[in-house]
Amino acid sequence: MEEGKLDDAIAALQAIETSNPATKGLALELGVAYYKKSDFPKAIQYLKQASMEDPSNGEATQLLGLSYYLGGHPRDAIPLLEKVQGWFPRANVDASYILGICYIQTKDYPNARKAFAKMFDVPQDSAASYLFTARMLLRQEFDPIAEEYAQKAAALDPKLPLVHFLLGELYLYKSRVPEAIAEFQKELAINPAHASTYYKLADAYSRIQKYDDAERLLQRSIWLDATSTGPYILMGKVLEKKGEYELAVRALQRAATMDPNNPTTHHLLGQAYRDMGKKDQADNELRLAEQLQTRQQ
Repeated sequence: MEEGKLDDAIAALQAIETSNPATKGLALELGVAYYKKSDFPKAIQYLKQASMEDPSNGEATQLLGLSYYLGGHPRDAIPLLEKVQGWFPRANVDASYILGICYIQTKDYPNARKAFAKMFDVPQDSAASYLFTARMLLRQEFDPIAEEYAQKAAALDPKLPLVHFLLGELYLYKSRVPEAIAEFQKELAINPAHASTYYKLADAYSRIQKYDDAERLLQRSIWLDATSTGPYILMGKVLEKKGEYELAVRALQRAATMDPNNPTTHHLLGQAYRDMGKKDQADNELRLAEQLQTRQQ
């Protein structure tokens, strides 16, 4: 099992089950094997048995809860994960995080907030607990509740770092550009060295065709963090819109060097080369972009 040969492990365990079904710990090992194989109905079958054989076995209880969650039954997972909120290595996930997600999926948002507060070791009713929960809600695409929780975090502590950034991201995702700009500006007033805020604010300005402002902000983002490809890609796009094709190509080539498998970068490079009249280079980049996109799909 440790070598990842799950079918071999299951066959060996089933042989023991056939010859000596009362072997101690057998149900747990079969449950673990099926859990690792992502065969959650089978995992549930054996982990239930293991839990009945030894109700105090925390690993069996936790893996049963996780199997219910991963099998699409978050409501069944909650009482089991509530019992065992530690972390067992063979689960390969943090059960406290999964418990919070289960609460979100069952629309029990107050308990989700408590779970994430405990996970991050902050008070349950603090601005930070609302911010963490808002981030998780947004990741799970519970956008209206994410907005509500982020606004609550901002009301509790208007100077909490990243709360206005999260609201800005949410508004930008919904194409509420003026509101996004206002939130990103608030974030920079609190957190002036946050590279991602400059990048996202530049994105918002580019959407309303304020390309000079976008370029200025992107340069600041890159100065603060030269390891992220996003600002280089957006810089290429902005410069191409401004007609500064040589500079656009330079920015996009940097992004392509950092991440050669991003189809968006090569598509934008193709457009820039086409605008420069470099047909062969444009065709090569556009062809590569299409190949990468197909491969990813």
